[in-house]
Amino acid sequence: MSATRRRVPRRTVLRYALISLALLIVLANVLGERSVANDAEPAGPLPGSALDALGRLPVASAGPGAGYARTAFGTAWTDADGDGCDARDDALSRDLANATYSPHGVPCQVRTGTFVDPYTGEALAYHRGTAAGDDVAVDHVVALLEAWRTGARAWDDATRERFANDPLNLLPAADAATRAKGARDAASWLPPDHASRCPYVARRIAVKTDYGLAVTPEESDAMTAVLRDCPAEPLPVG
Repeated sequence: MSATRRRVPRRTVLRYALISLALLIVLANVLGERSVANDAEPAGPLPGSALDALGRLPVASAGPGAGYARTAFGTAWTDADGDGCDARDDALSRDLANATYSPHGVPCQVRTGTFVDPYTGEALAYHRGTAAGDDVAVDHVVALLEAWRTGARAWDDATRERFANDPLNLLPAADAATRAKGARDAASWLPPDHASRCPYVARRIAVKTDYGLAVTPEESDAMTAVLRDCPAEPLPVG
């Protein structure tokens, strides 16, 4: 007894072939879209981020330090905002926790307080007139000499004095760390505390943005490397 072979109608075969072809076309399109997506250029910096602002700064080699003097930046610690407090005490009052003030003389003169050092990440105490006070400095984030070499040389006296007393450019910090930093830019000095590097670089960029100061090619590269770990780091204000 022989088995009877069942013939599949041509119409059914054609239908299956068309369905298979359609599936292959869909699969090819999906794979093609994925390939295009993978080959696409990476998204640019987030608007308003420090990385975005860095890309807008002028890039140029640092100029000479010839002609620089601290006096070119006017009187130290002026009362730029007219609130009766000098720029140094304004910075201390802004950043110190549990601040106390002089009971006589200048009412906003900071006597004591505590803060986390923005360069070392260590908790520090400040006490004016003691060793604990001497261990704390109010640092120019973008040093005056560095500013001179990257654009400030061409400013008028009023702009230089405003820069030297701008709260955006002032940070209370460990005196030893500020001395180690000196007038170096981000290409040759970064905070030893790695967690402090993103906000430090962002502040430098904010200051340079406000005043149109240049970054050297080396500093631009160093800042970009830091901001890869925090591409959405915002620019600080004040």
